[in-house]
Amino acid sequence: MSTPANAEERHATWLELFFDLVIVAAVAQLAHLLHEDVTGEKVVLFAFAYYAMWSVWTAFTLYANVSGIRTRQRSMLLAMLGIAVMAASIPIVERGTAGPFVIAYLCCRLLSIGSFKRENRVMTEWPGVQQAIGVLPWVASLALHDANRYWFWAAGIALDLYFSLARSRDPQALLAEERRELERSLRRRHREQELDKVLALQAATPDRPHLGERLGLFVIIVLGEAVAQLVNAAADVEHWRNGVWLVVVLGFGLLVALWWLTLRYGPSAAPTYGMRVFALRLTMPAHYLTTVSIVVIAAGLGAMAGHPDGHVETSARLVLCSGAVLYFLIATLMGARGGASWRWVLGWGVPAVLVCAAAGVLGGPLPAWALLAVVLAAAGWHIAYRRVSGVRGGQDDDAAEVAPSGDQL
Repeated sequence: MSTPANAEERHATWLELFFDLVIVAAVAQLAHLLHEDVTGEKVVLFAFAYYAMWSVWTAFTLYANVSGIRTRQRSMLLAMLGIAVMAASIPIVERGTAGPFVIAYLCCRLLSIGSFKRENRVMTEWPGVQQAIGVLPWVASLALHDANRYWFWAAGIALDLYFSLARSRDPQALLAEERRELERSLRRRHREQELDKVLALQAATPDRPHLGERLGLFVIIVLGEAVAQLVNAAADVEHWRNGVWLVVVLGFGLLVALWWLTLRYGPSAAPTYGMRVFALRLTMPAHYLTTVSIVVIAAGLGAMAGHPDGHVETSARLVLCSGAVLYFLIATLMGARGGASWRWVLGWGVPAVLVCAAAGVLGGPLPAWALLAVVLAAAGWHIAYRRVSGVRGGQDDDAAEVAPSGDQL
């Protein structure tokens, strides 16, 4: 969806920027889960807890995006408090007490649903943000006090994704269903005089440039956490030898490359950036997976900087390389979906995934700086693509042609 030339361009408000601050603390708490003694349960907790906080942030970002000046300040601030409680409770969730985390999550989700209903808008492009079906398994998980709760969390996430991905493909049917439900609700409550609200119920149309800026700011937050991980770990090293310098320089170079790829090329370094904007059913999952991969890389960077000269622990190596594999895999899939040529997919995308995977599996003898050099080389290979080739792709049902208008996601 292109922006009219004479339209006033929206930017993030002070309220939205203040709201983003809580994500800084949340990402820091989550990254700590992957620092030392990484277990399968920690990885599962990290993925699910990250999704929960990301989904709340996404819901209120979309709410503010479509509401504009009508955005309710109280709703945003309450959601900010909810995410803060979720972030602060991560350590006790790790110890087995998930009640505060789940309750805060449920309150935030119900608050976002209520906020959309007050706007009398239907988010047909990503409808899971205003549906309650996905929170029901989370409610049931409150009765559990062991790792079995994660099965219920997984069910809730699956319902969210299914509803958003499946129902967004037929927005008119979804809008008609919402209108019928609103009409039935008003008649049950004997409020027939308000039936004009049924016809007034409209599909919410996201402001694409503003949403791109908001998603990009989230990427900046996770990149900032990666910088903090690198700096804090290096600051704890008592004597700076060659290994420390190499890790710091290569780590910073990797973060610059990730910034360049993600915010200069598009949501996942997709080579079609600048020509099209993906539908939200592709943009949102790609944003989650891309940002979660950067947080995982950040945790790996902290481990690398903390042990620059000696043997790199297996868990630290796997964390760093797994994050890189996920990042380049999403980049490759989004590039292919966006119309990239097979030359790019097989020559640039797939090799980066395979190289990082090989470093994770076979890189045990390598020092920290050498592992970072491998991942940085993979990122550099992606960047080099723009130097040697151009890509054009045809439009499909999941992408809309747009004119280039700056760095958007």
